[in-house]
Amino acid sequence: MTELALATDSSPQPPTVILQQLEKLAVPYQVCHEQPGLAAARRVQAVLLEDAVGALLVLFPQNQLLDLNRLAELTGRKLAALKPERQERMLGKHSLGRLPALPPLLGVPCLYDERLLHEPQLLIESGQPGVLLAIPAEAFKPLLAKASAARFGEPLTGIRPNLDRPHDDRNEISQAVQAFTARRIQQRLEETIEIPPLPETAQRIIKLRVDPNATVDDITGVVETDPALAAQVVSWAASPYYAAPGKIRSVEDAIVRVLGFDLVINLALGLALGKTLSLPKDQPQQATPYWQQAIYTAAAIEGLTRAMPRSLRPESGLTYLAGLLHNFGYLVLAHVFPPHFSLICRHLEVNPHLPHSYVEQHLLGISREQIGAWLMRHWDMPEELACALRFQHDPGYRGANAAYPNLVCLAVSLLRKRGIGAGPQVQIPQSLYEDLGLSREKAEEALDKVQAAEAALRELAAQYQHGH
Repeated sequence: MTELALATDSSPQPPTVILQQLEKLAVPYQVCHEQPGLAAARRVQAVLLEDAVGALLVLFPQNQLLDLNRLAELTGRKLAALKPERQERMLGKHSLGRLPALPPLLGVPCLYDERLLHEPQLLIESGQPGVLLAIPAEAFKPLLAKASAARFGEPLTGIRPNLDRPHDDRNEISQAVQAFTARRIQQRLEETIEIPPLPETAQRIIKLRVDPNATVDDITGVVETDPALAAQVVSWAASPYYAAPGKIRSVEDAIVRVLGFDLVINLALGLALGKTLSLPKDQPQQATPYWQQAIYTAAAIEGLTRAMPRSLRPESGLTYLAGLLHNFGYLVLAHVFPPHFSLICRHLEVNPHLPHSYVEQHLLGISREQIGAWLMRHWDMPEELACALRFQHDPGYRGANAAYPNLVCLAVSLLRKRGIGAGPQVQIPQSLYEDLGLSREKAEEALDKVQAAEAALRELAAQYQHGH
């Protein structure tokens, strides 16, 4: 069992309203700090749900996934996560930054998973980010006096996202698609999934990417035949992010003076691929808009690649593209499993303590990373890209082309720490920095530059959104 780091007087303290409530109810507690390695079975996850009947507070241990279907069977209610603005108002009344697992404070009905009380001691959010309260389970019981107990959480031990068995991907995607389409005839995956063909512009750009004799004239020619793409390349070059001197007059001007051959090829390819699959109408409430996250990740990877020692540095144009497309599997899931996609969104909202791969594995049997990497190969994209998408959540990946997924993993984790992108914050292992030849300071510096250009990056992202 991990020792708790007990809080000292100088460190952030729990909100007074919470301490007063616990003292009034005579509940003993210790103040401690958020740190890696705290047992998930003891961590209480509190989620506010609602439907037409009203709000419901649900408590379960963090080593479980909250399954809304099971909750519907149990309660006969169709519950979904409370709207963020309503939750903020409720917490704002008590000046809280996080939702504490204290039913008496919130005054809404409560349902808890009875396995919570199997642990001798529980850790709950105090309302102050990073500060937890350790309460003996026996002392926590009276707080649940008016709550209902049931078994509804899905233990994570039974859900195994496929992070490192890529040879099973094809089979698992086939099974997921078959279960979904209820087709019992064994068909080739490519025939079962209606994947749009690679757009002509993208095919021409890929040919140029691998042609060692390609010139600026060649890429200008391709870009100019697609008016929307041409307009976008010119407006990118003119954006404050690149701070180009003078006016940008043409595509050629944008390429020669500002963006450079590689960047334009990768931007154009990212745009062309993005256009093949439309953004889903639905998305999880707290999600960073799709293209905003893609652009931030690409910019962060561009900075991290530049900070790497030259001898270890992978091809920077390709790392940028890996950042731009890192979450492409999300679009593919929405395209292939439309009715299920809304269900995935609702489950991501009520399981903010879990990486998305658990939710997707539980509901579909595959993850967005598997299906995104499969599509990259199906479209004959560079193998480095397929690898970057497939292993981006495995910080210990050491296989061929490891620098690509390693960079995505680091960029996504560092951005998440700064509030960009949804999902739990994870500890970044020192070995990941070492494999990329980066120090923590160098990496943070690269991210500082990205954050300093936030307004300009948002503008670029807006152009992508509107390009759709």
